[in-house]
Amino acid sequence: MKNEDKVLLVGDNPFHGISHLSQERRRARGDEITSPEYAAKIVDLSIQNGADGFMFSVSEKTLSILRNLRKNQNRDLRLYAIIPYAYEYVKISSTLGGLPGLTKRAIREIIFSGNIRVAALALNGILRSDLKSLIKTYLLYELRRIKRSIGRRMSIESVLLHQILTDLCLSLNLEWIFKHYIRFLLKTGIAPGFNTGNFTLFVKKFKEWNIYLDDIIVAAPFNKAGFQMVPSREECERSLKELTKPNVLAISILAAGYLKPEEAIDYIAGLPNIKGVAVGVSKEKHAIETFRLLKKKLKTLSEELPST
Repeated sequence: MKNEDKVLLVGDNPFHGISHLSQERRRARGDEITSPEYAAKIVDLSIQNGADGFMFSVSEKTLSILRNLRKNQNRDLRLYAIIPYAYEYVKISSTLGGLPGLTKRAIREIIFSGNIRVAALALNGILRSDLKSLIKTYLLYELRRIKRSIGRRMSIESVLLHQILTDLCLSLNLEWIFKHYIRFLLKTGIAPGFNTGNFTLFVKKFKEWNIYLDDIIVAAPFNKAGFQMVPSREECERSLKELTKPNVLAISILAAGYLKPEEAIDYIAGLPNIKGVAVGVSKEKHAIETFRLLKKKLKTLSEELPST
């Protein structure tokens, strides 16, 4: 089989003012990068220079970025959405009196979302205390939020469960949640995905539960420095080799800026079963240089690797 070009995605961390290395670096970026208009400009510039799509946590800010992109969209854009955006819900919870207030607000928004099917599912889940119905309701609600914000040339490739929930469910052995989540999204024609900070445990559990890994997308840290790779870089690399299909999106490939782009890309290009990468950029110069380099080097290196 011919080696396929890697999917190159713009990550949204800089647009939320997030730096995994230091708060000083976050402050140095300034406030402009958190503006939806400026962020949309950075995403569009990245697409012009080799990126294929946008990986983002679903929040009011990222939905606003999508709406700005929709205004002048003249290129195809592949979307990889992560739900829920934990920080947004924690922030709302702190202003509404904790979890009870957050729950009431979420239920109210879902019921009055204008979608009769979603509202009916929500009421059914509440009245019957049916957790599966509530999960399905929430997924439909988030999908509706995304679809209302995107243009015709944007496609939702995958919806990934946030790392916090993925890893919590793994640790609690909640097999049924993973299977329910996968089954629902496959029915919608969207690839189910999971963002995890413990790739080795993820692969191990899914094999124990006989969950077909080829059907899903996994986003996990992979970088030469071993930054955020749990339990270790070596263990994560071994687990990666166990997969039968390239379905892993590598994140944190620059180790929060610790690695130079050239050495980071050389490392990723040498790994098996990598579907693509997501990289956050905060400046126009970075968007141009980073994605031109990614497109050039990953394509060249993939052509040099033996076909499978």
